[in-house]
Amino acid sequence: MNQTKYIFVTGGVTSSLGKGIIAASLAKLLQARGYRTTIQKFDPYLNVDPGTLNPYEHGECYVTDDGAETDLDLGHYERFLNVPTSQANNVTTGRIYLSVIEKERRGEFLGKTVQVVPHITNEIKDRMQLLGKSGDYDIVITEIGGTVGDIESLPYIESVRQLVWDMGENNAIVIHLTLVPYLAAAGELKTKPTQHSVKTLMESGIKADILVCRTEHEISNEIRNKLALFCNVKREAVIQSIDASTIYEVPNLMLEEGLDIVALKKLDLPKKVAPDLKSWNTFLKRIKNPKHTVNIGLIGKYVEMQDCYKSILEAFIHAGATNETKVNVISIHSEHIHEENIAEKFKDLDGVLVAPGFGERGIEGKIAAVRYVRENNIPFFGICLGMQMSVIEYSRNLLGLSDANSTEMNPETVDPVVNLMESQKTVTEKGGTMRLGAWQCEIKPNTLAYKIYGQTTISERHRHRYEFNNEYLTALEDAGLKASGVNPDTGLVEIVEIENHPFFIGVQYHPEYKSTVVKPHPLFVSFIAAAVQAKKK
Repeated sequence: MNQTKYIFVTGGVTSSLGKGIIAASLAKLLQARGYRTTIQKFDPYLNVDPGTLNPYEHGECYVTDDGAETDLDLGHYERFLNVPTSQANNVTTGRIYLSVIEKERRGEFLGKTVQVVPHITNEIKDRMQLLGKSGDYDIVITEIGGTVGDIESLPYIESVRQLVWDMGENNAIVIHLTLVPYLAAAGELKTKPTQHSVKTLMESGIKADILVCRTEHEISNEIRNKLALFCNVKREAVIQSIDASTIYEVPNLMLEEGLDIVALKKLDLPKKVAPDLKSWNTFLKRIKNPKHTVNIGLIGKYVEMQDCYKSILEAFIHAGATNETKVNVISIHSEHIHEENIAEKFKDLDGVLVAPGFGERGIEGKIAAVRYVRENNIPFFGICLGMQMSVIEYSRNLLGLSDANSTEMNPETVDPVVNLMESQKTVTEKGGTMRLGAWQCEIKPNTLAYKIYGQTTISERHRHRYEFNNEYLTALEDAGLKASGVNPDTGLVEIVEIENHPFFIGVQYHPEYKSTVVKPHPLFVSFIAAAVQAKKK
């Protein structure tokens, strides 16, 4: 196969219909048929990346190996496909405009008036084809963020129209994801919102090749025929996407609906082999038939919104399946934890994860949580800020440094056991300037970390500004908090742990970003195994 084929996924009626899951599910099926497939996301907001966005606004910021701060949908792409994404897989309107304006400042447009068409649309088209031109992929799926009809989405829709026209029939297709709502009062599904959404798309010059209909109820043949007729698509191209108990069921549902076959037919590609989903279905079977159940406390400051900790929640599902265990995640706001209520809040927990975050809000609650699980032998796992909280807690309560803190929370602390990285002290621009992406870590033998990883050199993804202060390393190790993982180039402490505890480990990096269905992260797997053992005892 010489030419890369393109699939564009747009959405209508409402946001949050699950374009990312549909795109990832289709990519999974095409990959299982032997096609080299990748997915990219184009977001219509003006931020250059989500790195400076509040988690309440946008959910978690996902980080790739090459240090891109991206939309959380890239996490779904990696979890489904087990293929790393990169800077090229997520582009925002902010990045597009920044690039075009920089070219204008350099004089690259030779005095031309710079306009949305053709300059912005040309930039978008170039970015859309970047992965395809690499020669690494047979099929590139592009998810367009937002909803058709939004003002901010118009340049993307126009770019897709031009690309589909440029590439010609059978080389690029459009899948439109829409909602078919159920009106309880009338007792029926309504197709009118979908008809209007497709009409809006057609007014922009794009004809949907495949219609994927999100629904809470089965779509009858009569409704499928109606949608096909009034939305100008083939009957076989009306695909039902019914609510599933887990996102990991969606590839099988799309297989049953024949989404992959319809897409391949429209792209004039052979079916090749039948999709091999054996390991995927083994994973699904384990999710649905657990032998154990554990309650894990997730201590965070953004617990009101599930998407803020999306990768952590998914990593728990992967680790739970490996251990044949149902993981009940109990979210506890760190602002609501104090000495008087902690025993009551933690009494039913089999393990506690202290989550990443920024800023001083809820910090004392996280420190109290670490102390309680350390003293009561409850399995503990700290990620990024969670690891830093374990260092502060240990310094205060076992080293006697009552003022120990991070300079992020208290710039005047006498004992800055967690300090701003040296390279960060002159940084004034916040976007894209943290320690980001994959960094190496050397693990010491005869440690819990070595037992978990089974190797001495690992690579993990980072996103932080503040780090362990090595001036306190000797004192903390003498007191029993071991630095079991260190970056070989910078000396940065990456992993801390305590011996003679059921499970106590904190890591400066974000292991949740690398957990996939095929390769659940060993830290999460070991943590859940420890929680199962703790519950048995």
